[in-house]
Amino acid sequence: MSISNSSPINIGHPARDRRHSVLSDFFSESLHFPPSFIATAPNVQEILSKDIADCSSEDEHEDDEANGLTDDSELRPVHSTDVQLAFHPNGVAYGCGYSTVPLPGLDHPVPNPHELDESLQAELNLLRDNDILPPKHPRTGWRATVIGRIYRSLFSTRIHDHDGPIFSETTPLLQDVSVEPEHVLTTPPPEEVHKQWEEAVATHHIQTTWQREAKTLVQYSAPLIAAFLLHYSVTVGSVLTVGRLGMEELAAVNPSITYYVPVQGLATCLDTLCAQAYGSGHKHLVGLQAQRMTLILWILMVPIAVLWWFSEPVLAALVGSGRTTELAALYLRVLIIGMPGVAAFESGKRFVQAQGLFHATTYTLLVGAPLSFLQNWLFVFRAGWHFAGAATAMAVTHNLLPILLVLYVRFFENSECWKGFSLKAFSNWGPMIRLALPGMIMIEAQFSVLEILTIAAGRFGTAQLAAQSVLVTLTSTSFNIPFPLAIATSTRVANLIGAHLSDAARITARVAIFAALAVGLFNMTIFISLRTQLPRIFTDDDEVVHIVSQVILVCALMQIFDAMAAVAHGLLRGIGRQAIGGYTNLFSCYVVALPISLSTGFALDWKLAGLWAGQTIGLAIVSGLEMLYLYLADWESAVAQAEARMREEDLSVEVGSGLKDSIRRTS
Repeated sequence: MSISNSSPINIGHPARDRRHSVLSDFFSESLHFPPSFIATAPNVQEILSKDIADCSSEDEHEDDEANGLTDDSELRPVHSTDVQLAFHPNGVAYGCGYSTVPLPGLDHPVPNPHELDESLQAELNLLRDNDILPPKHPRTGWRATVIGRIYRSLFSTRIHDHDGPIFSETTPLLQDVSVEPEHVLTTPPPEEVHKQWEEAVATHHIQTTWQREAKTLVQYSAPLIAAFLLHYSVTVGSVLTVGRLGMEELAAVNPSITYYVPVQGLATCLDTLCAQAYGSGHKHLVGLQAQRMTLILWILMVPIAVLWWFSEPVLAALVGSGRTTELAALYLRVLIIGMPGVAAFESGKRFVQAQGLFHATTYTLLVGAPLSFLQNWLFVFRAGWHFAGAATAMAVTHNLLPILLVLYVRFFENSECWKGFSLKAFSNWGPMIRLALPGMIMIEAQFSVLEILTIAAGRFGTAQLAAQSVLVTLTSTSFNIPFPLAIATSTRVANLIGAHLSDAARITARVAIFAALAVGLFNMTIFISLRTQLPRIFTDDDEVVHIVSQVILVCALMQIFDAMAAVAHGLLRGIGRQAIGGYTNLFSCYVVALPISLSTGFALDWKLAGLWAGQTIGLAIVSGLEMLYLYLADWESAVAQAEARMREEDLSVEVGSGLKDSIRRTS
């Protein structure tokens, strides 16, 4: 599956006689059953077409005219031949709210100019590797020495490494084979590169090497790893701080998903909505979609805030009453202050990602994460607020991150997608909610297993619950390495499949599996070798340290299966078989892992070790089944399906353009 190759169909809709309100999305003038809210989710093109129609006579229309998008002009669709090898981490905006289950109603985002440039560079790399274009660097200096030849034999990405030009049956007998350095370094124009690429793909002359794919996966995953670790460091800083206050405080700070995961799940629809709006040329709709989702998330905040405010009796019923329950309820009450910031930051990340500004989130976190640690020290120790200070620091950080993101975009990026706040953000809620609900349900279903195990750990006592906080923090931190690798793998394989390079995709898969195994072994080695030192980072309580040092051995074994399962999910998404991975994962979580965890934890009295043993067995089954499926899968069939999908998308653009013309003629 390549990067989406179609722009949203710009289908005109007659403007409504009455003002479009929030309630009008849910209730028509003549009520009927079933209501529109539970009807089939609309696709992205329908939502954007409605917004385009609503904005057609407003100020935004002037912006479209400035971009050359008038009622008399057509949008040029971005076809599959325009972009094939760009890196677009679909569905992910630097957060762990990532569903392995395909979400219905979500189209594939169209590429932005940044991704078009990346696609061109990727084509250049493979053309040079296959000696279709001259190499980037001449064989002069140290590259011509013995050391250079050894280096090339180990790390060269070229298919046939050599020092001179290639001779074939069609090569003239008399020719000047000397190549000047300046000619070697000359890069052909994009049109020539693309023409060479199409010819090479059509004649099956494009191959790849494991060195090229390893280099590409590192280039794709390294920035994501940094961003993921920076984002999660905010949570790590809070756990580190409260761990110094005592065992009960550490037990009370278990990360809650009752708000954050639903927010990430609902916001997944922006990954496609904002990207489609940007790719279609209606850039003002990117800001409008982000505003609308932020308002929806703030509405979601109200019932959850009520639950958090009165959470003490609920927690007491689940894990028992005591000081830990009181502290946990206090922590949640203070975190209510940070809810608006969480919603705004999730929408803001999608806003900048749609424009290809992935570095904006990273730079924001480079400032926000250190400030989070500073606030923990100021509020907890300097101001003497103790446990409440840690929650306050977390809440302030959540509100600070979207502010920093806005400031970065305002002063360092010339964003054409923000036209100010609009009252239209209060309209068209129904279609967006129906589109976003599947994402929330799927992600909530996956992450709720961890919450169930945390509640179960509370039944074993305060020390076990505190140890669970440490283990969850450690395993979540380590997962931020294979997870970005899985995203990079999914994108690379999908793009190669979309470019009809199934053999190259298989090489990428082998490299990714080897990398996942290496990452898993690395994490396992760290956990085992530092099993007594790691818990000391979070707490000085000997009982908690002892529990963690024992159970972390189970978590260490889990690292291999966790990394392998993550990359297997990515590979399945890349070949268009994400349903296999998604439902296998859900089956393993609820039918295998959870029953084993609860039975070994309570019936066998293994306690925390039993809970994590079930998770490890579940991941082992998932990774094994998915790897077996990948081994037996018909990758050529994935290429054929990608071609069929491209033809359907191109046809939808043509049909949409014709429908648009007919609407104009009748209006």
